[in-house]
Amino acid sequence: MKKTALILVLICCTGLGVAQAQEFTLLSDQMGGQLTNDQVYDGFGCSGKNISPALKWVHAPASTKSFAITVYDPDAPTGSGWWHWVVFNIPAGSASLPADAGNPKKALAPKDSVQSVTDFGNPGFGGACPPKGDRPHRYVFTVYALDVEKLNLDAKASPAMVGFTLNMHAIEKASLIAYYGR
Repeated sequence: MKKTALILVLICCTGLGVAQAQEFTLLSDQMGGQLTNDQVYDGFGCSGKNISPALKWVHAPASTKSFAITVYDPDAPTGSGWWHWVVFNIPAGSASLPADAGNPKKALAPKDSVQSVTDFGNPGFGGACPPKGDRPHRYVFTVYALDVEKLNLDAKASPAMVGFTLNMHAIEKASLIAYYGR
């Protein structure tokens, strides 16, 4: 009897009988680690379709009050990278964005979400367009789980200001990286 009780205590204490917390994760069925012509910019010498990929996130923290998504190229030859997409004030009940949600004219992003300017100078998704001959660039897609329902920023907020504010309010974040070169 004592031996059985000891075994049960050991099983419970080692975590074998305890549910494990799931990791906050960002996913996309459209990229597979490599951007396609759909996600390439149409301009600056590139001729892609400029369509933001469908994204979904799972296992967000229970205390999340809103989400934000950014796409950043740390390899852009600017000394400070390149912001390709910034969208925030995504309601806490959301768990995905459809393809082309980064096109503000199509209104596919959640109601009341804000797409602010990117380094292209316009709001919405701006696809990949690295310089010809550069090694493939990394495009870091990040979802932020935030501790506030709304960021007190508008569509004119710079990517740096949004990034600063996101990091002040991030509970947790999850990223995925896709590559593109030409």
